[in-house]
Amino acid sequence: MSGLLQGYGRGLTALFFACVALWALMLIVLPQMSMLERAITAPKRALDSSVALSLSRDAQTCVSVLKTYENAPAPIAPANGGMAVPSAAGMAVPSASGMAVPSASRPQAGAVRPYILQCDRANTHRALVRDRDAPPAWLDIAYGLPALAVDPAAPIAQQMATARDIATRARALFDDLKQREASASPYTLDNFAWLAAARMIPLSDTQKQIEDAKLTNRVLGVLGLRFEHDGMVYERIGLITLVRTLSFAVAATALALVLCYPIAYKVALASTPERAMWLFLGLVIPYAIVELMRVYAWSVIIDNNGLINSALHWLQLIDAPIQFKRFPATVFVVIVYTYVLFMVFPMYNVMATLDRNQIEAAKDLGASTWRLHWRVIIPHAKPGIAVGAIATFMLAAGAFSVPRIISRGLQAEWFSQSIYNKFFESENSNVGAAYSLAYTLVCFVLVGLFMWAMRTRLKDFARVQ
Repeated sequence: MSGLLQGYGRGLTALFFACVALWALMLIVLPQMSMLERAITAPKRALDSSVALSLSRDAQTCVSVLKTYENAPAPIAPANGGMAVPSAAGMAVPSASGMAVPSASRPQAGAVRPYILQCDRANTHRALVRDRDAPPAWLDIAYGLPALAVDPAAPIAQQMATARDIATRARALFDDLKQREASASPYTLDNFAWLAAARMIPLSDTQKQIEDAKLTNRVLGVLGLRFEHDGMVYERIGLITLVRTLSFAVAATALALVLCYPIAYKVALASTPERAMWLFLGLVIPYAIVELMRVYAWSVIIDNNGLINSALHWLQLIDAPIQFKRFPATVFVVIVYTYVLFMVFPMYNVMATLDRNQIEAAKDLGASTWRLHWRVIIPHAKPGIAVGAIATFMLAAGAFSVPRIISRGLQAEWFSQSIYNKFFESENSNVGAAYSLAYTLVCFVLVGLFMWAMRTRLKDFARVQ
């Protein structure tokens, strides 16, 4: 602090710290606080009020669809041998929310109207969202609603009256539940529990024997991530994906370290400045291309009709293409290629500060190549190794485009893909936020343990610059 004050004065120093504080607030604190709030908030669709609102909308949509059949002179007969036909109102009927709702008709024998999904769902005996271990709960029983349902065999006018009655009661219950929920605390930790939730895996007896014999499933059983209860197999899918992704990220980091350490040593200590410049150009030039384009280039290389399979087939070494997209090692290689500079540059920056006289002295004293690296070069380059390993691990753990594009869904998904699916595929952003926070904390813990094992401190990283 005193050095900054002496070098830049109070005004510039204050401006610098203000910019840093604003950067941290806008890019770190506020986004994480927003994510935390979403993670500890129950999903709206899990609230009882949302179930009541959904029932009200289904009943209102049922009324809207039934109006198109109100003046029908006779029951609608199958138009094409019993197959489903569009309703008289077309394939889209406006719902209570103003959105178009498909309402395909499936004629039923003796029915006054064809099958309408929204009318079938207009039933006050609707299940409420509860914990997995909690007993089932129903809307009508929990809140004293009469058991009402739209009878498809009743006259159209009676069906419309029943649907209107259901819509009115459900809307009144929604308004009441909304007030109750507004006065109650909206925060819960149930979203985090989904990460460790066990799901039943349906398996035949033969398939169960095959799965039990696999080494990976045995390891999962030892870790408590896979177990058997009442003859049924259960797996903690969320935790399994988390552990598998972290294992893959660690393996990719180790592979990057093994490949990049000789490169960093060669450029920093075993090459002339002119040769080092050409080596660096060879590393940097490919990264002038956008990362996404480089990943897609790899997909062309490993495709069934890609360069590798085409070359092997031309050499008559294979008859059928090798399914590289199914091999986890392919994802490792692409990740290492994608993030190799984040491993090389920190090690190079530290190795370049090593006095070459120390290397010559060690050789003069009879040190072997292995002992030279273990006792002289690696201890000096330890901060660079730590920074490169941490950067590569965090990037690999958070990789999304590489496993998604390279595997094309033919491999087990990475945890980043699970978070994406929670946010955008299943529209369950609350659970996705809980997954994201839990993943961030686990990665931070692993990074802290790695720094402790490497005996490095934050101030040691200044040597990397």
